[in-house]
Amino acid sequence: MKKWYYIGMAACLASLAQADPSLERGAYLVEGPAGCGNCHTPLGPQGPVMEMNLAGRLVEDGPAFRAVASNLTQASRIAGWSDAELARAIREGIRPDGSVIGPPMPFAMYRGLSDDDVTSMVMYLRTLPAVDNDPGESVYNIPLPPAYGPPVETVAPPEEGVTVAYGAYLAGPVAHCMECHSPMGERGPMIDTHLGAGGFAFHGPWGVSVASNITPHEDGIAGYADDELAAMITQGVRPDGSPMLPPMPYGYLARMTPDDLSAVILYLRSLDPLPDPS
Repeated sequence: MKKWYYIGMAACLASLAQADPSLERGAYLVEGPAGCGNCHTPLGPQGPVMEMNLAGRLVEDGPAFRAVASNLTQASRIAGWSDAELARAIREGIRPDGSVIGPPMPFAMYRGLSDDDVTSMVMYLRTLPAVDNDPGESVYNIPLPPAYGPPVETVAPPEEGVTVAYGAYLAGPVAHCMECHSPMGERGPMIDTHLGAGGFAFHGPWGVSVASNITPHEDGIAGYADDELAAMITQGVRPDGSPMLPPMPYGYLARMTPDDLSAVILYLRSLDPLPDPS
């Protein structure tokens, strides 16, 4: 088995108390709730090609842009970036040369990653074995902003626990659930006005999947018990046994600790109940 698997599983099974940045915390985030491999790991007929874990792939190819998730192993250009430069690219979407990384990287969410967590993620990425893979370059036929906001100075780590506040951190900056599960407007996900109301359509080899309403409205999760929500989030299975579609990173979310999963569900229950977007 690969080194990342041992680290990721150990971190997943442990009840981690967030203190200083650590390799274990980085492994848990990257290979668990952050689900970085959902975009950055090449796909084969049977799913992610784990021998090429995080080595980059084409994510989306449409009229607006051709988005390529970069190779994050030490065989790529990030090997020459400093830790601070890599952390800024993750959290702010700005490379060392000043160029801006485009969608679908969820920078509106990643800007909220704590200093300790983004440092832990960088620590883990530095341990990845080098995988020779050139997934190509992204091409954007839409204008990109000069930046996604002012420079991020510092973000304090949230207090861990089965709380609404920590669930908001996990479902927002870490797993960016709220970006995918909010409808898309002209300026991006409508997280200010329609947070969690669903409606965003994803096109892929599976066809078209539409992000569900995850607010506690009758159109959303009001009718589901906590254990049913947990199965949907981590296994992609509805209460009636029917499978859910990609691109939800079920395999990564299944590595969340029980407390973290409970915190996310608690947070979802706290959202404003919104109907499906018309």
